[in-house]
Amino acid sequence: MLAQTFTIVAPVFVLIGIGYALAKFHVLKDTASEALGQFVYVVAIPILIFRTLIGADLSSGLPLALWATYFLGVGIAFALGSVIIRKGFARDARAGAIGGISATFANTIMVGLPLIAAVYGDDGLVPLLLIISIHLAIMTVGMAIIMERAAAIDSGSETPPVTQMALGALRTVLRNPLVITIVIAFLWRMTGLDLPDIGTMVLDRIAATALPLALLSLGMSLVQYGMRGNVVPGLLLSLIKIVIMPATVFVFGAFVFQLPPLWTAVATLTASCPTGVNAYIFANRYGTGHAMSANAITVTTLIAIVTTSLWIWFLDQWFGAALG
Repeated sequence: MLAQTFTIVAPVFVLIGIGYALAKFHVLKDTASEALGQFVYVVAIPILIFRTLIGADLSSGLPLALWATYFLGVGIAFALGSVIIRKGFARDARAGAIGGISATFANTIMVGLPLIAAVYGDDGLVPLLLIISIHLAIMTVGMAIIMERAAAIDSGSETPPVTQMALGALRTVLRNPLVITIVIAFLWRMTGLDLPDIGTMVLDRIAATALPLALLSLGMSLVQYGMRGNVVPGLLLSLIKIVIMPATVFVFGAFVFQLPPLWTAVATLTASCPTGVNAYIFANRYGTGHAMSANAITVTTLIAIVTTSLWIWFLDQWFGAALG
């Protein structure tokens, strides 16, 4: 069974490897990598999200238990990652915050979407997209507030008002193509209209390119990260990200909130996704934690083919036919 799971997961990470090779050996120019990433993030993935959300069964209302399951896991993993960096390695508050981000900010788009689609099909995309619908906003706003407070602590200055920090981060979020797409999808659902056939065909064809191109784009982007100094902190943060965070989400989903098996499985597998590049973006913006965030991104992505396979196998063994 584990071998079968590996066979399902392998093509996802083979595509990442192909993308890495294309960039590493300069088969495609840097400008091509940037253009591909832009197309995936601004066009292909938003269209895939739109097509999925407008046809999804959301009759059960707001998935508060699903969101609580996932973000309680985020909170625990963040606290653990932050404490390890601050107390274990005697780093400043900003570095501690970057440690927390590196241990929690999952790559839900570039890896989560293709992985969940390959394992659980369109049914699995529904709970994933419900997580994604608030993931970027909560993580971006929350992390921005935490980073600003950490920067104030390190400089000894007064912490800016929370509302001011939240509004600034929220303005950035509201300009994000994925957030705009999610809002448009829900507005479309409210109209009760069906897409015309030609529109459906066009969107379907663009959406079909989203997942493979996202994986190729991710592989190409990994060339700029690689392994740097501070290897041990990066490894510890990687352990939290791919083992402790998904295990915590699984416990909340299966035992505390008792979500449907598919939803628990999707939340757990989403939590096990590699660290997203947002961790490095925050590190670069605040001038600290570059090495450990880059290492967490690289390590979690490189070994994800094994760790996600193990999580899929575990979830299948636990839930059995209930996932069928």
